[in-house]
Amino acid sequence: MFVNSGGSPIEGRDSHINFLGDSYFRGGDVIKTNEPIVEGGDYPSLYQSARYGNFCYKFEGLAPGDYFVDLHFAEIVNTYGPKGIRLFDVSMQEEKILSELDVYAVVGANKPLQLVDVRVPVLDNGVIVIRFEGISGTPTVSGICIRKAPKLSAPLVKPEHLICNKCAAEIEVSPTQTRARSKYIAKYEKKIHELTSQYKLKSDECYEAWMSLTATNEQLERLRMELDNRLFQTDTLEQAVGKQTGKLRDVSERYEHDKKSWFAALSNLEEKIKAMKQEQSQLAIEAHECANSTPDLNKMIIAVQTLVTQCEDLKIKYSEEIAKRKKLYNQVQETKGNIRVFCRCRPLTKEEVLSGCTTIVDFDAAKEGDIGIMTGESTKKIFKFDRVYTPKDGQAEVYADASPLVTSVLDGYNVCIFAYGQTGTGKTFTMEGNEQNRGVNYRTLEELFKIAAERKETFNYDIAVSVLEVYNEQIRDLLATFPSTKKLEVRQAAEGFHHVPGIVESKVENIKQVWDVLQAGSNARAVGSNNVNEHSSRSHCMLCITVRARNIMNGESTKSKLWLIDLAGSERLAKTDVQGERLKEAQNINRSLSALGDVMSALATKSSHIPYRNSKLTHLLQDSLSGESKALMFVQIGPSNNDLGETLSSLNFASRVRNIELGPARKQVDTGELQKMKQMLDKVRQESRIKDESLQKLEEHCQNLENKLRGKEQLCRNLQEKNKELESQLESKAESQNLSEKQYWQLSEKLKGKEEACITLQQKVKELEYKLTDQQHFESMILQQKQVKELECKLKEKLCSESVPVQKVKELEYKLKERLQSELMLEQKVKELESKLREERDQSKSMSLLHSNDALKFATPTEGKAFSRDESTSETDPQILRSSNSINKPLTGPGSILLRGADPLHEIKRKRELRNAMVGKSENNITTPTTIVEKRVQPSELGKVRKIDPAKAFGRLTRKVVATQKVFPHSRNNLEKDKIKVWTR
Repeated sequence: MFVNSGGSPIEGRDSHINFLGDSYFRGGDVIKTNEPIVEGGDYPSLYQSARYGNFCYKFEGLAPGDYFVDLHFAEIVNTYGPKGIRLFDVSMQEEKILSELDVYAVVGANKPLQLVDVRVPVLDNGVIVIRFEGISGTPTVSGICIRKAPKLSAPLVKPEHLICNKCAAEIEVSPTQTRARSKYIAKYEKKIHELTSQYKLKSDECYEAWMSLTATNEQLERLRMELDNRLFQTDTLEQAVGKQTGKLRDVSERYEHDKKSWFAALSNLEEKIKAMKQEQSQLAIEAHECANSTPDLNKMIIAVQTLVTQCEDLKIKYSEEIAKRKKLYNQVQETKGNIRVFCRCRPLTKEEVLSGCTTIVDFDAAKEGDIGIMTGESTKKIFKFDRVYTPKDGQAEVYADASPLVTSVLDGYNVCIFAYGQTGTGKTFTMEGNEQNRGVNYRTLEELFKIAAERKETFNYDIAVSVLEVYNEQIRDLLATFPSTKKLEVRQAAEGFHHVPGIVESKVENIKQVWDVLQAGSNARAVGSNNVNEHSSRSHCMLCITVRARNIMNGESTKSKLWLIDLAGSERLAKTDVQGERLKEAQNINRSLSALGDVMSALATKSSHIPYRNSKLTHLLQDSLSGESKALMFVQIGPSNNDLGETLSSLNFASRVRNIELGPARKQVDTGELQKMKQMLDKVRQESRIKDESLQKLEEHCQNLENKLRGKEQLCRNLQEKNKELESQLESKAESQNLSEKQYWQLSEKLKGKEEACITLQQKVKELEYKLTDQQHFESMILQQKQVKELECKLKEKLCSESVPVQKVKELEYKLKERLQSELMLEQKVKELESKLREERDQSKSMSLLHSNDALKFATPTEGKAFSRDESTSETDPQILRSSNSINKPLTGPGSILLRGADPLHEIKRKRELRNAMVGKSENNITTPTTIVEKRVQPSELGKVRKIDPAKAFGRLTRKVVATQKVFPHSRNNLEKDKIKVWTR
């Protein structure tokens, strides 16, 4: 049986363990905690609840026999100590087993302490009583376990001898020893009974004194609570004063801030007024100069015309220089190769690092464009590319090498940038990136707008963006707001270029609109997951940027396209283990990539037929791969040794693409803009005529300037008037400032007064604390003195009441002495009989053995054991007391010895009955004092818990002696429980 003290039942992991809820208790309260229990075992929640206070547990209905009792403790209240804050005693069956137990000193806080295998005997009443009594603080217990104990093996006793418990020697038992043993037992049992009654009376008095002490402690706790309340009130007052001081400081700071702001505003107004006066004077001077310069107007017109002609010549020269620079720049780019290949490697992922994957990529010659792949332990294959990026290179470094192609788009050339590689190698990250680390798409458009802004004086640019994807060999518009039922196809325009009719082209004017368009396209793209990549792209995403440029100087117009393509990753079906729709997607992706490989192979061999129409992807890229545009490929690889085959395949494909020669790129001239340029020339001629007319209007403009001058003078007068009004407002503000300063000083004086009052209150509180502590000490001394006096009076009364039975006991002892003398005479006769028996033994040894065996039948093994122990203790110290339960043991007097001599059996029985009747009559006349014992306790009342009301601790007491049932090593269960105990011989 396992009781969870202070808690609810617990479902055990083992079916043999039954965790009951808190029951079988008498008194105490429940306390719980949520803190974790260190080293709590399989059931740490057992130690998170406990019963505390002065209480006991009474388990009834147990079968007689021995039981093991386990106690479980844990300090869950005073988790910060100190040692000695909780000391208590533990008693079982009214016998103390633990004294001054301190759980915190033994194991610390929130740790279990177990007392196991305490053997407790259970009598016929089937009750176990466990009592917890506090010494300093209140006792606690977390769990109690009671289980049946195995029986102890009884010591073997030989028929004719007894075995000593100390030295294991065999001791011969004689009749005289049995008689002496019975006398000592009777004497010591009587003394033990008297001492137990006195002990119970003293324990009752101590318990009452302890209850009075608890009452005084409660009063002290109340006074401490009152003191804490007073301290809390003082703290609240201090906080209120602090808040008021803070408010005053805020008011003063605001006042200073407003004061500074007003002074700054006034100084700004004064400066503005001065500046306006200076402007007025300058306007007046300019007006006079303009009026004086009207005769030289013709000279000014001629000078302006010469400046205009010079400016036009400079613009023509500048445009020629720009054309030369562009031509040289494009030649340099074309000498590098029309298809350039950049290789980028991603870092190892966390999953690859945890699985123990190793890096097979060597970046020692990355700056020279070489990358090495470890195909074995000592073999390495080297690939050559235009640029190689390590995992440490960022998005900005990648775009820096691709940015020169952006200028080619603005110059009228078609450009294609696409990312190729295995799935999960970072193609989407390179092309799109994220909001914190932008990719090539965003940076390209940002660069386009930047260059367009720099060339706005000579070029006009219109930029449009369209986003589409090739999903399962179908073209899907990612910017369409509603899905279209019409199938999108690639068509060839009259000018010869390929396009997709019906696709949405979003015109963008700033970078924010670009990000919105790219985000919308990315969200609409088909994405799935497989064993290799959790967010795998299931389609080819193609971003088309259309740039229409017009040269303002010569009227030349171009229309170019920039394709930014994020190809879907190549997959091995055995590795990705996809099924269903994902399997169909993977098959279409691999088919389109193989078609791209066929196109690249045909271009490399300069075949007459290039299979552009084998896939929608290659059909869309026909213009970019036909030799009239510039192309750049990012090949993405992974560093893991698990991806060695895919990495080598990607690098081999990139090496073949790098060797392709598409031929020189051709500028895409927009013929539709030529007619617009002619119209622009006509407009310029008309504008020149208008300029002539504007010169005539200059004179009228001079007259208007004079009129404006007069208006400015009027404005100056108005401003002077406003200045005067502001000065008056400033004076009023200064007066309000003076008033606020006065209020601030008044508030500061009030604050000082409150601070002084607070200091006085604190001093008074300290004085009250000192007085309270003195008063508590004085009251505790008075109470202790009163308690000592009351205890002395009670002891005197008890001693007086005990003197009468003491006299009667003396009389009985005198009578016993007389009877003992008579018994000595009987013993002499017995000795004579023994001498006769010895003579008879010499004659017949066989008869003596028979008589000795019959005599030992009257001494049981338990009696012999008790006798040997009592004999050994009587030799050392005759003042040691025996067990109180030995009073009711059946005594063996002289008549219990073997029948020897000439007396018959009925005569010996008659003498014994007469002697017992005389002793019983004499002892039945002894009356028990009513002040000591009021009544005898029945066996059903054994083990009851004493309860005393703390409020009646100092009242009139009626003491009751409760018969406690202690466990002694030689107690017997066949005692007479309802009879009054008497003196026996």
